[in-house]
Amino acid sequence: MTPKSGILLLVSCVAAIAAVGCVFELTSGQPELGATTTSAILALSIPLTALSFWWAVQDTRANYK
Repeated sequence: MTPKSGILLLVSCVAAIAAVGCVFELTSGQPELGATTTSAILALSIPLTALSFWWAVQDTRANYK
């Protein structure tokens, strides 16, 4: 694993945790940051999770061929 891959995996993990937290906040009925802000964080964290994971895998594959 390269440092770039490690950082991308870290970003992916943090974004996934944020997405799960947002889902719990929204289903609780009264999100602390408000429904709009929490929904925006959720909408950004889902693609960020997938993209940063994909980029990490691609970077690792490129460096180990």
